[in-house]
Amino acid sequence: MSIDLKTLKLTPRRQTFSHIARRFGEDRPASRYEEGMLDVQATAHFHYRPFWEPEMELYDPRRTAIAMADWYALRDPRQFYYATYNISRAGMREAAQHNIDFVEKRRLLDKIEPEWRQKVEDYLLPLRHVAWGANMNATQICDRGYGTAVTAPSMFAAGDQLGIAQLIGQIGMDMAGGTGEALDAAKEKWLDAPYWQGMRRLVEDTLVVRDWFELFVAQNIAIDGLLYPLVYTAFDEEGQKHGATAVSMVTEFMVEWFADQSRWADAVIRRAAEESDANTHLLGEWYRFWRDRTAEALAPLAAHVLGDAGKPALADLVSELDGRAGRLGLAA
Repeated sequence: MSIDLKTLKLTPRRQTFSHIARRFGEDRPASRYEEGMLDVQATAHFHYRPFWEPEMELYDPRRTAIAMADWYALRDPRQFYYATYNISRAGMREAAQHNIDFVEKRRLLDKIEPEWRQKVEDYLLPLRHVAWGANMNATQICDRGYGTAVTAPSMFAAGDQLGIAQLIGQIGMDMAGGTGEALDAAKEKWLDAPYWQGMRRLVEDTLVVRDWFELFVAQNIAIDGLLYPLVYTAFDEEGQKHGATAVSMVTEFMVEWFADQSRWADAVIRRAAEESDANTHLLGEWYRFWRDRTAEALAPLAAHVLGDAGKPALADLVSELDGRAGRLGLAA
């Protein structure tokens, strides 16, 4: 008996999915990011308008005053979709856990000068409540936003903020010898300490912002843009003088995350500002309003931690943030 093997070559009708072919043509190869992000926003065939907002469709671009001819122009330069996002964050989280294990093994948190250790508990541990507010805001942007190019990375940001809150909680447990005492005390400071009340009010005010793009500017540019450099750079540099190298190690995740997150936030703002003068004007107004609100809210915290050096340190950070906004096309 003989077996005659034959090969059959099938020529695909096109090289990519239909939604990519409609945008780029059938012979244009697409990346995994493009296949997973572009033109997959649900747009039609809804039976009912939402009961809570009947003047809008379920997914409606009119939930922001920003106007875009193509909402998929707001692309993520990191090209995050489910797989790439999880691979990136798994690596960062593994490095963070390695640092925490190193600090725990050598009891490095115990080597911080007692006075500065108290300040670390004052400023760092209540930040888990700020991160929770940021998680809610990112989820709100995903819920009310339009176009998966911007809503999907917003959901990733929500997961990041939840992870940061959990990481701060883990640091608080370590500082209290494995108990929740330091975190309970941090919650009381968040609720009652005078130097936290401005920030608490700011976070609560952002939770009711209706325009999701304004919320994007408030959270990702103004609040994060001032808070992270103040806490994880200015406070951290002062802590080095008081034996707080261990704090730098266990918060390195936040430093890396802020740099990564800023790449995406900047790309979104820059592209939206390029779209029209009306967008640029509106984004500039939102930026100036939330920058001033954030600077005002952080001033008591900066003074509590840095003393007389707090005010000039915060002013320098505002100036740096204005420079960043200017590079994105916004008037400071």
